[in-house]
Amino acid sequence: MRTQVVIIGSGPSGLLLGQLLANSGIDNVILERVDRDYVLGRVRAGVLEQGMVDLLDEAGVGARMHAEGLPHEGISLAFDNRLHRIDLTALTGKRVMVYGQTEVTHDLMDKREASGLTTIYEAKNVQPHDFDTTSPYVTYEKDGVTHRIDCDFIAGCDGFHGVSRKSAPQDVIKTYERAYPFGWLGILAEVPPADHELIYANHPRGFALCSMRSEHRSRYYVQCPLDDKIEDWSDDRFWDELRRRLPKEAAEKVITGPSFEKSIAPLRSFVAEPMQFGRLSLVGDAAHIVPPTGAKGLNLAASDVRYLYSGLREYYLDKSSAGMEAYSAKALARVWKAVRFSWWMTTMLHRFPDTDAFGQRIQEAELDYLVHSQVAAASLAENYVGLPY
Repeated sequence: MRTQVVIIGSGPSGLLLGQLLANSGIDNVILERVDRDYVLGRVRAGVLEQGMVDLLDEAGVGARMHAEGLPHEGISLAFDNRLHRIDLTALTGKRVMVYGQTEVTHDLMDKREASGLTTIYEAKNVQPHDFDTTSPYVTYEKDGVTHRIDCDFIAGCDGFHGVSRKSAPQDVIKTYERAYPFGWLGILAEVPPADHELIYANHPRGFALCSMRSEHRSRYYVQCPLDDKIEDWSDDRFWDELRRRLPKEAAEKVITGPSFEKSIAPLRSFVAEPMQFGRLSLVGDAAHIVPPTGAKGLNLAASDVRYLYSGLREYYLDKSSAGMEAYSAKALARVWKAVRFSWWMTTMLHRFPDTDAFGQRIQEAELDYLVHSQVAAASLAENYVGLPY
């Protein structure tokens, strides 16, 4: 088989890249190791930056997002038993969109299918080859048969545990990591959200987040020790703990109900450099992970897609290699700014086990400064709605 671009991974970044390329007449094939239903069953982020919203519109898949998504013009920081609203739109002229990653993936899958584009599901043992030459190819196994796809470029959109980053030459790639000493216990429940916007809470008992997927489905989190077990957290215990960490006015608006998804996620910051090895480019979680505190994971994948798509479009339509040669540097410049923001939000809002009394007072002073300084609030808002591409 022959194509121009092989995309490994059919998550939102791979699907978005594939659709943008196809819209520009650039042929591509997506390889995915699991089946379609498994991909759609992943529960992930749901806050989209304006830049990602624009990219989805450019790909031609924005209609349902605009019809069903929830535009948010602000967030609230909760501390000292009070809510402090940050008006994102007044400070930046932009807003964010709450629309679940599962829905983004669904829209992109439907568009790809309607466009007659090729996605090969349940492709086992995917392996990129010869990406340090001008004739790369990818092999995979399907139904016991080994297949080969020759191509011009390979895009590794296969996540943190995928084969793409593992295939990079170990003497060239360098990784940076920070693990955090706590996790997030999260639940999904078919209940209205506690507030029409997100609430990020700093409390002596630990961090909490009130989020949502729709006006009838809520996503809540509480900070917990990494060694906690899901079975130790009944729904009743979770709801009680969540309300303890919220100001009274917010706690009273929490409507409880049975959870239908519950998980504990560790938090880490991770970056791999460079993000390009010859004709193999890493995209999204294959190259970087951020704590979910800043709502940046999915959005960073979208900005990677934007830079890579632009480079590939230049290569095929303008006959220039400049965009592809600049991909890693451009992507990493924005990645590190988002990593910094997510780290800052995490350190400001969570209780760390080794924080002493001095450190605690510094954290409290920072929160107080943030909500009383328009310049400080504007900096948070600018990063939260998304830095320009």
